[in-house]
Amino acid sequence: MAISQDLLEILACPVCKAKVELKPDGSGLKCVECKRLYPVRDDIPVMLVDEATTEDDNVSEDEQPARNS
Repeated sequence: MAISQDLLEILACPVCKAKVELKPDGSGLKCVECKRLYPVRDDIPVMLVDEATTEDDNVSEDEQPARNS
């Protein structure tokens, strides 16, 4: 069972209170403002700040830009 559209309309990021959107693969809800990604487990959104990741956390080391030292 997927997350209902009615639920998606009332959910908001607990940090910045912006709208969240379901990822295309259904694995999480992404905040449109602060880009935090909240996981979805067993079709239940886990809207806890401690469980959220950011885009920076999801980028592998190979994809990160080179740093000039």
